Amino acid sequence: MSTLPAPQDPALLRRLLRARDRMDAASHEAWPVQRLADVSGVSEAHFARSFRQAFGLPPHRYLLTRRIERATALLRDTDLAITEIAFRTGWASLGTFGRTFRDVTGTSPGEFRARALAADDALACVPACIVSAVQRPDLDIAVSEKRRLSAAGITRPIDDQEIR
Repeated sequence: MSTLPAPQDPALLRRLLRARDRMDAASHEAWPVQRLADVSGVSEAHFARSFRQAFGLPPHRYLLTRRIERATALLRDTDLAITEIAFRTGWASLGTFGRTFRDVTGTSPGEFRARALAADDALACVPACIVSAVQRPDLDIAVSEKRRLSAAGITRPIDDQEIR
């Protein structure tokens, strides 16, 4: 038996959407919880808890998803150097970008670009929105947790819902 979260106040949801829209518009910028809470007009703890309840992901993981999505689009659609893509999408170092990209997508940025170029002809007739949706990173767990499970040889954690 699952319990649904209590519905949130519509005014709070609008403020959370405002913060999410700002992250979407400038995902390359630093977005600490304090800055997002200021945009929303609530405390840091209330923002973090409410954001996760409203969107199903903590704010940092949501931002990471957007950065990876932007990086995959740039890798697929441009000839920019991988270092340039890393800096344009908000990473301070190429190493962190490469490690995080591999942890999330399962391939390095260079491998991703090579596969995207090889598959370019096959995807030409598929609408871009569908390609983006299919390639959206699956970040239902934290990257550090995903890395730990991968090192242990576990491909996906077992949810409580799956046991029932």
